[in-house]
Amino acid sequence: MTDIIIIGAGAAGMTAALYSLRAGKSVTIIEAESIGGQIANSPRVENFPGFSSISGLELADKMFEQVNALGAALEIDRVVGVEKHSEKHFTVKTEYGAYECGSVIIAGGVKHRRLNVPGEDKFLGKGVYYCAVCDGAFYKDKEVILVGDANSALQYALLLSNYCSKVSMVTMFDKLFGDNCLQQAVRSRENVEIISGFVASSVMGDGAFEGVEFVRTGGTEKMTLKAEALFVAIGQIPDNKAFTPLVTLDKSGFIECTDDCRTSASGVFAAGDCRVKSVRQLTTAVADGAVAALAAAAYLDGE
Repeated sequence: MTDIIIIGAGAAGMTAALYSLRAGKSVTIIEAESIGGQIANSPRVENFPGFSSISGLELADKMFEQVNALGAALEIDRVVGVEKHSEKHFTVKTEYGAYECGSVIIAGGVKHRRLNVPGEDKFLGKGVYYCAVCDGAFYKDKEVILVGDANSALQYALLLSNYCSKVSMVTMFDKLFGDNCLQQAVRSRENVEIISGFVASSVMGDGAFEGVEFVRTGGTEKMTLKAEALFVAIGQIPDNKAFTPLVTLDKSGFIECTDDCRTSASGVFAAGDCRVKSVRQLTTAVADGAVAALAAAAYLDGE
């Protein structure tokens, strides 16, 4: 029986582990994929206090080393459901087992949003990618397409422009929505072309990826771009279906909770990008993790 089970090993989850452990609670972190969450895919983090610049992977490693040294247990498994038996008694069910605990902190983050067009699944991992950090280097000196218009897309454009001979950045509207400093940096790259006002309609190719077909936003004009690969950065969606019987979600699938990260289920807390919030940044994820952990510890202590 673990005091607190934390679902997700991103910045929110690992901060929750840190504060839970320092509050004297035993902790098990359950992570479905890899340590660090989205931040591990960021080539450079420059907006986190204490570091003028650090790679997301290095930051994630430092976070995990800290909680591991304090005694956090880690299980690589996918959570499929959470059952509440009574106050301070939950069962967290996974694909390969089940874990008992007194409180649960959900910090599962979000998933990449898909284009949902013909050909996207066919070339997934073979020309269609969602992580420029992971796969951009494979296209050194090649031409690529990037779909997106906010901070993630702008960061991808900067990264890809370091590898690729040309980056065609296609946006749905006639403007960019990211930070001004990122917009200026992207516009200054000579090998980045911004094409505004088009949405992807299909991914082309028979045996191999060839390019993407687009259609004018709200119109009928068509455009075809040939390239070696497509990178998609159009936002994220929460992965909270496993918790729907237990906690309340908003219409977009994010977990509803109070300012102290309490959900509709007593003893269950939510932290980070998976919950309803107006700002989703590394610093806000870390803040959530601290708040959720202290609230969970107080719950277990009967406060």
